[in-house]
Amino acid sequence: MVDPTSDHHEDIDEDEAPNCAVCGDAIANEVTHRVTTWVEDGNVQTAHFCDEQCRAEWDEN
Repeated sequence: MVDPTSDHHEDIDEDEAPNCAVCGDAIANEVTHRVTTWVEDGNVQTAHFCDEQCRAEWDEN
């Protein structure tokens, strides 16, 4: 897995790319990639999204 703080839109192989938390698509070399980070039970959690629409849909749930 790629470091979540790296530039995912540059030279990332689809096999190593994170998947969108909403639609499940691999997020490789996409400038629309969004990440939400939060702390839950003392652990850092992250959710990756292929675009703003998927991030907004995740926020609604």
